[in-house]
Amino acid sequence: MNIRNLLLEHGQEKLLRHYDALPEDAKSRLAAQLERVDWSLLSLIGEDHSDQRGVLAPLGATELAEIEAHRATYTDVGLTAIRAGKVAAVLLAGGQGTRLGWDKPKGTYNIGVTRPLYIFECLIRNLQQVTDMAGCPIPLYIMTSDKNNNDTVAFFEEMDYFGYGKENVRFFVQEMAPAVSFEGDLYLEAPDRLALSPNGNGGWFSSLEKSGCLAEMRAQGVEWLNAFAVDNVCQRICSPDFVGATILSGCDCGAKVVSKAFPTEKLGVLCLEDGKPSIVEYYEMTDDMITLRDDRGELLYRFGVILNYLFRIDRLTDIAERKMQIHMAEKKIPHIDEDGNLIKPDAPNGYKFESLILDMIHMMDSCLAYEVVREQEFAPVKNATGVDSVVTARELLERNGVAL
Repeated sequence: MNIRNLLLEHGQEKLLRHYDALPEDAKSRLAAQLERVDWSLLSLIGEDHSDQRGVLAPLGATELAEIEAHRATYTDVGLTAIRAGKVAAVLLAGGQGTRLGWDKPKGTYNIGVTRPLYIFECLIRNLQQVTDMAGCPIPLYIMTSDKNNNDTVAFFEEMDYFGYGKENVRFFVQEMAPAVSFEGDLYLEAPDRLALSPNGNGGWFSSLEKSGCLAEMRAQGVEWLNAFAVDNVCQRICSPDFVGATILSGCDCGAKVVSKAFPTEKLGVLCLEDGKPSIVEYYEMTDDMITLRDDRGELLYRFGVILNYLFRIDRLTDIAERKMQIHMAEKKIPHIDEDGNLIKPDAPNGYKFESLILDMIHMMDSCLAYEVVREQEFAPVKNATGVDSVVTARELLERNGVAL
């Protein structure tokens, strides 16, 4: 591969200032990164990226009372699918615990008080409740990132996989995307390394496929994937009732939702957009959408998503053949300058490219909104203190009988 020609072809000749001075092994490392760059991303710069939303309408949910009335049936169908090996779990865990003051994988954060209790451990214990009920393991695929993969794998090894069984766990690394200046110049974080960032939580399926894990799943007969985020310590994973209800609904996917605690709560809401399932973020909602109520006095747009989704693999494969929307986020991007000095900007200085899992929902024809009790399944750990914090998560863990 002729790096010089490649960089000139894409208008990145500024990188040659550092490249020519590199030793051969460093040139090879940089070349390997450049080979994986999706150069089409650069064409997005300068385009109009204002989101044009379609016609939004409320989407009802399978609510708690209905679930309770049919829970036995839902659970039976779900357990049958799990025991047949048709269900796998995908944990999205590519991030660090920076906002918690923790510079290691977020899942390794100790949320315990009188004993060690790690975020990863909470999730494994929740999954084990289902495998104990089913009498069989559920394959668990953990998406890491370049920055935390080695630490994550080492942590699970050290903890002996919390008794879940190493043979039931696979790790795969999330794809990375280049960070660029507002003018479209690729940033370097070192003379021989591009400044890269994870390609968003919507990139999990393509990363799963490129890792070879998807082929493994298909060979094993897996049909459904429960994708969930690392930071909700109370969530239930591969819940048999949720799996069974989604299967019986005939929908392409299912989404666990909670009723908003108050109209302006900062939750994305599951709704319809041009007749298809969609998620509208709290900051996109109009005043009418926030306050409208139905005949029962309930908010019309009240079912907030908690990033716990159940997808049919065949439908994911269908949409993977289409191009997912790429979002450009303005970020502070550390990089080296022309003289090789490390710059840590105080304000956004460029773009990171991300795909989002909420766009995957809108690419489906149907989605079952499945209500869960927020006090039992919604304890996000995003901040050290305050709302959605270690403090509030500990309170809910204790309320659910978990010894801290």
